[in-house]
Amino acid sequence: MRKVIFDTDPGQDDAVAILAALGSPDEIEVLGISAVAGNIPLHHTVNNALRLVELAGRPDIPVYAGADRPFAHRLVTAEHVHGVTGLDGPDLPQPVTKPREGHSVDFIIDTVRRLPDKTVTIAALGPLTNIALAFLKAPDIIERLQGVVLMGGAYFEVGNITPTAEFNIYVDPDAAGIVFRSGADITVLPLDVTHQMHSTPPRIEAFRQIGNKAGAAVAAMLTFSETYDLKKYGWNGAPLHDPCVTAFLLRPDLFEGRRVNVEVETGSALTRGMTVVDFWRVTDRQPNAFYVRSGDADRFFALLTERVARLP
Repeated sequence: MRKVIFDTDPGQDDAVAILAALGSPDEIEVLGISAVAGNIPLHHTVNNALRLVELAGRPDIPVYAGADRPFAHRLVTAEHVHGVTGLDGPDLPQPVTKPREGHSVDFIIDTVRRLPDKTVTIAALGPLTNIALAFLKAPDIIERLQGVVLMGGAYFEVGNITPTAEFNIYVDPDAAGIVFRSGADITVLPLDVTHQMHSTPPRIEAFRQIGNKAGAAVAAMLTFSETYDLKKYGWNGAPLHDPCVTAFLLRPDLFEGRRVNVEVETGSALTRGMTVVDFWRVTDRQPNAFYVRSGDADRFFALLTERVARLP
């Protein structure tokens, strides 16, 4: 069983990733949720994480508040995609449970130090601010981690928030640079694969047809959040990003990629947040990440639907 800390900024797609993990208790032990500012400000991401653990019937899972701003830039958010709360769409009740005391960076550090080496994975679904802060504060945890599996970046698909940058990396490129230079075992699920995972009407309807609260909520979330991307891309369904992380943890055989070098542009106003991926190995820069290029969309959505069906 994989022990996982989710670092996240929910976000409807983050929500599906977390719910699918909570529906997979035989394979993923969710140690806790670390909230970060990203898709929406921190108070919303914390609140949304609490709403999700309650929806899944797992209020025992600790939720911690983390960084409320990037390292060096003002916070850029995405209410134009996710709505004011970040989970617009379903009518989810406000949470009864409260976030735990303390900062999520300390939770990450203490958890990795407490458990045996190479047993904790960080699943990063948002800007990498909390993870970079943890690595700077406690560099010893880098070698102790089993790995970091993150949704972020792009190469072939360039950018979705600027012409050259993917949103999570763009929000805090300095933090992303720290993480990619850290020496941690990193797996990247970029736009190059997430843009293959289209939430078509039949795939959304499959969640609705499950008949449980979680399935209905997922269907409502995706119906709301895809509106922007359907207009933007003109596809038959909007891309589903963050659940690729959970799917990779559960079924890495759904995906294909290669080890490459990934660097993050932090100095250019034009290309800030760009992930410069040496996919064709044309430099002498050493590989620092496993970069996922493609995935099986039908099996991906079947897996997510099956796991959400296990929830209340």
